[in-house]
Amino acid sequence: KAVGASTDMTTVLNGLPERDIVLKVRSRAEEKAEEKAEEKAEEKAEEKAEEKAEEKAEEKAEEKAEEKAEEKAEEKAEEKAEEKARVREVVLRPISYVSARTMLATDVLEDTRNQVNELSGGKLGYVSVARMMWNEFQKFEREIYAQGVGKDGLIIDVRNNGGGFTADHLLTVLIAPDHAQTVPRGGGPGYPGDRRVYASWDKPIVVLCNQNSFSNAEIFSHAIKNLGRGKLVGVPTAGGVISTGSKSIMDVGSIRMPFRGWFLPNGEDMERNGAVPHHVVWPLPGELSAGNDRQLEKAVEVLLTDVEADKKRAKVKFKPASAR
Repeated sequence: KAVGASTDMTTVLNGLPERDIVLKVRSRAEEKAEEKAEEKAEEKAEEKAEEKAEEKAEEKAEEKAEEKAEEKAEEKAEEKAEEKARVREVVLRPISYVSARTMLATDVLEDTRNQVNELSGGKLGYVSVARMMWNEFQKFEREIYAQGVGKDGLIIDVRNNGGGFTADHLLTVLIAPDHAQTVPRGGGPGYPGDRRVYASWDKPIVVLCNQNSFSNAEIFSHAIKNLGRGKLVGVPTAGGVISTGSKSIMDVGSIRMPFRGWFLPNGEDMERNGAVPHHVVWPLPGELSAGNDRQLEKAVEVLLTDVEADKKRAKVKFKPASAR
């Protein structure tokens, strides 16, 4: 399909995604040049028609007509060759909305990690938990190593997380029972990783949350704060914490029915009672879309302070049996 500056691309791209569309593209300047050429051709045609009407049937006129016909044929052949040379072929493959959203999220995640690395001087890692679902938890467990190796602290981002059911699994990773430490021959203090239920992280953390953190993401945020595992940075969560189930309605569909409430250790209901961060930072309109994430910057600042405090904390001195 030939397209130009005035072509409505929605009429070209609408349809099934993941298919190749070959477009013949011409610039607007070339289109205008062609329009002018057509106008001039029409004017010349009119002039020639008038001349022919006035000319008499002479032999010279016939010869000229033959010469002109040959010249026109040559000109047309040259014009076609030039037109082919001017037209570019462009291949487009439309993608689905889901694919576009996934690629955008991947770019944002990579940019955010780079920003955390730059702001912290390479001391901190960043992990995003998009949903409290099992596949996201498995990714989280892998990234504890992938993003945490060699780092002094982790920023865990549950902003815009709609919830799910894995809060306790994440907490098991972040708050493993600290009942003993081991020292392998030739190694340093630690704990055998194969004895843990999941991969674990015991260094400082900061959790990012916002008004779009819902349900299980709020339970996780409340737990991090109430258990003293780390600081919350962002804005209060949505306050939508209640277990619901689906019930069928004959000939209509289904309806969600609440069946279990969630309460904090002090007895307060989590419904309509969002987790309030230690450091509240509201983004101004246009900041996030412009790449200015003040919540993330604050999280880096807070976590670096906690990392320094953790390093100064007195470490346990081991007393082997042979030294008694």
